[in-house]
Amino acid sequence: MKHAIVVVTLLAVATPAWAQLGGIGGAMRKAQQAQDAKKKIDDLTFSDEEERTLGEDVSVKIRQRFGVVQDPAVHKYVTLVGTAIAQQSERANLNWMFIVLDTDGVNAFASPGGFVHITRGALGLMKNESELAGVLGHEIGHVVRKHTINAIKKNSAVKLGTQAASERSAFIGAVANVAYDNILENAYDRGDELDADKFSVQITPKLGYAPMSIGDFLTRLADRNKSQPQRNGLFASHPETQERIKKVGELARAFKTTATVEPRYKSNIKYEPVDIASIAVVTEGAAGLAGSSGAAKEPEKKEEPKRGVPLAGLKTTVAPEKQSAQVSASGGARGVGQDRFAKGGGNPNPVKVTVSAAEVDAFKKGIS
Repeated sequence: MKHAIVVVTLLAVATPAWAQLGGIGGAMRKAQQAQDAKKKIDDLTFSDEEERTLGEDVSVKIRQRFGVVQDPAVHKYVTLVGTAIAQQSERANLNWMFIVLDTDGVNAFASPGGFVHITRGALGLMKNESELAGVLGHEIGHVVRKHTINAIKKNSAVKLGTQAASERSAFIGAVANVAYDNILENAYDRGDELDADKFSVQITPKLGYAPMSIGDFLTRLADRNKSQPQRNGLFASHPETQERIKKVGELARAFKTTATVEPRYKSNIKYEPVDIASIAVVTEGAAGLAGSSGAAKEPEKKEEPKRGVPLAGLKTTVAPEKQSAQVSASGGARGVGQDRFAKGGGNPNPVKVTVSAAEVDAFKKGIS
């Protein structure tokens, strides 16, 4: 009998409290689940490998949406500028990748883990290398400061995904979809955008670039966008562009560097600015936004990493070859910004370029 009593006692101790209390247990169980879900959000962290996997999945979605310029020379030049800047940051050891998107829309996107995307439309609107450095510095700042990761914690969709996901890979998949939506909409909050501006203004002078160059580009962009809806792509959400230009100017006064490197920029970048009214846009079809009106190629398949979160666990939000969409030469009549809904190219495959340490060092010497 003593043995039986001991067994019953052990079972009672091993059973969760909510199961021992009958009807009250249901409420306690729900409370515990809510507490566990909140803890997942509060403790949300990613290893460098998980962050890279998340960023790669988001990058695939962005590339499917806009396509990639298939020009190794352009990619190498942009990679040299971006690498030189990233090396000055506290996350210099990330495997940085710089991608030129095949669209006339003026935009730039950063995804976690070191992926920075800029459109050929943005390159065409720029006047010099210092402006390119300023915009890339802003996007690098989003990665270095983990603004996307921090935004995920505030997103209600992620909270719902946390409650539903029982495995890490399923949760990362939900996060990837939310991150893609946030990045595509430039949905950083006011503090994050100002922080990325500050990061850019402070880091580009380390290489000799004129710190006000990002402000010059923003000024030109604001003038170009004056007839557009308030939310129209790059830097168009929070805070207001004029306020950001003012703050950039105040920060830039602390630096004396003046290099714009215009001749080198013009020798490498031949794109011309496209009149905003002439940019073809993609409107939302039955299955959402597509990157092109025709069938797009599938990105080249890569082997999954041996450790970390499997890429197969991440859901692809955009599949251009399966989407229906209406393409128009103007989106103004529908109240949409051409940059936000700009039509993209049909090839999402990345252009592989490598830059050596010696090439980067030589490139930096040509700045001042």
